[in-house]
Amino acid sequence: MNYQHAFHAGNHADVLKHVVLLAVCDALTAKPAPCFALDTHAGSGVYHLREERARRTAEADEGISLLLAAAPKQPLVARYLQAVAACRAQHGADAYPGSPWLLAHALREQDRIACCETESAVAGALRHAVGGDSRVSVHTSDGYAAMKSLLPPRQGGQRFNRGLVLVDPPYEAQAAEFDIALKAMRDVLARWPQGIQMLWYPIKQRRTLTPFVRAATRLQSGGSLLVELLVRADDSPLRMNGSGVLILDPPWQLATALAPALECLRNAIGHAGSDTRLHWIREPT
Repeated sequence: MNYQHAFHAGNHADVLKHVVLLAVCDALTAKPAPCFALDTHAGSGVYHLREERARRTAEADEGISLLLAAAPKQPLVARYLQAVAACRAQHGADAYPGSPWLLAHALREQDRIACCETESAVAGALRHAVGGDSRVSVHTSDGYAAMKSLLPPRQGGQRFNRGLVLVDPPYEAQAAEFDIALKAMRDVLARWPQGIQMLWYPIKQRRTLTPFVRAATRLQSGGSLLVELLVRADDSPLRMNGSGVLILDPPWQLATALAPALECLRNAIGHAGSDTRLHWIREPT
């Protein structure tokens, strides 16, 4: 599959990924020490759901639009909806925030964010979207290479001991993307073991993910958590039926907080055959 952000903004995969991302950010900012976030496949930062590419797929209709109509009160989901509302107050009623905007929204003045995007036009749109925010640096470069060049994070003589790496690739290499991503994450564990890592992945048929899960289990993290939302039965290899996030070294009690949020999302945007999964593939140490 070729997962370009602009065609899929606000779909069920974005909903899951961004609920989890904000929950991780809130856990990081609960402590006073500054933190650093690296977004390896950043996209343009803000999308407009009435724009032609978004309307061509209309995937937001079964994602953020359904969730906004349901307006659930579950705390993590409501917190995400508040962030979407804040983005729309700034960028217009059809705006949807990508992960760089959400990181800038959730993190603090003392925190720093690095965003990587290989396409120069998209990187330019991202610079415009973050509006000259001095906390955010935009790199027109390969995100996997940046995991080596930017980590462990240091800026102006300051070293960041806490933070997050978000890996959200387009899966143009299909199954081979898992090998590329896991290799890069293994390197980050050696370079910056204090960092939290998140890898988003699509689900067509869940059984085909067995090799990926087996390989992820071998990563020497302090704990590895799978968070998955299927919005329909995983009975077709031709469409994305759900998605998941692999989290290495998640914050304390994140799994407990996410359990009711997953069920809330399933109830709001799931169809027949929908399912959730919250599973430790490597128990916390």
